[in-house]
Amino acid sequence: MKEEHKQYHKRLMTVALRLVKPTAYFMLLLLAYTLGYLSSPSSSSYPRSPVPSSPTPFINELINLPSQLDQFRVKAHCAVPLPSERVRQTILDRVFNGTSPFDGFPPTYVRPLLQRQRIRGWGSNGAVFEHLIQKVRPRTIIEVGTFLGASAIHMHGLTRKLGLEAQILCLDDFRGWPGFRDRFKDIKMINGDVSLMYQFMQNLFSVNATDSVLPVPFSTGSALEKLCELGVYGDLIEVDAGHDFLSAWSDINRAYRLLRPGGVIFGHDYFTATDNKGVRRAVNLFARIHGLKIKLDGQHWVIDST
Repeated sequence: MKEEHKQYHKRLMTVALRLVKPTAYFMLLLLAYTLGYLSSPSSSSYPRSPVPSSPTPFINELINLPSQLDQFRVKAHCAVPLPSERVRQTILDRVFNGTSPFDGFPPTYVRPLLQRQRIRGWGSNGAVFEHLIQKVRPRTIIEVGTFLGASAIHMHGLTRKLGLEAQILCLDDFRGWPGFRDRFKDIKMINGDVSLMYQFMQNLFSVNATDSVLPVPFSTGSALEKLCELGVYGDLIEVDAGHDFLSAWSDINRAYRLLRPGGVIFGHDYFTATDNKGVRRAVNLFARIHGLKIKLDGQHWVIDST
């Protein structure tokens, strides 16, 4: 009996030691850390940022928001404005090496990919177009984001009806967006390249608009910068490309620099299912910073420079 009792106590001590060892190691580690901290130079030797005790810094940030947004504004000065009658030839010379992109169109390998006419857009026939063209009577129209050219073709028809000799520049990379062919399966692809630009050009041919509408086939940001460099300004500018806040903000800021005095800038998706992506927020912020008034026409926002 005594032997069994001794064995029991021995096992109990073994278990206890196993439990105590990790605890002892932890205590030693904690003690070493504490001694090291206490032996370091006093905290007064190092300046520390004070912890704000009130919401004042946050309020100051809100008050200074306009000056902070200066970092996100586009400030480069554009070239001296070209006369309107020189706009088309300047684009042909500087973008297409002096030749028209419509010469010899369509190339043989593209012809089987095209439909005779495939015009599609969103809000492209809204009353706002006729209202603004009648009011501004533009000679140069810049469209930022064009897709298949529905809005451009509509504006071409309106300017011709009013007897205006207007040039319409369509800025788009003609790549669509990831997954757009899920909705537009009839837009063909060859070697990973969608045929949007070719179909856009074919659409212009179908309505005899090639003399007044030109593609500028680059991203909206780089195309707007190039127009700024060339001194190509618009009497009427439509912004309807990227719908997220950053894209809309960038396009609106860059496009506004190219607006001639007395001109109008406008865009779609102020009141649509996509407005929560950022278009409305970008328009509102831009107008607030520049002290401009936003007018509404259907689903479109309008900012008049006068």
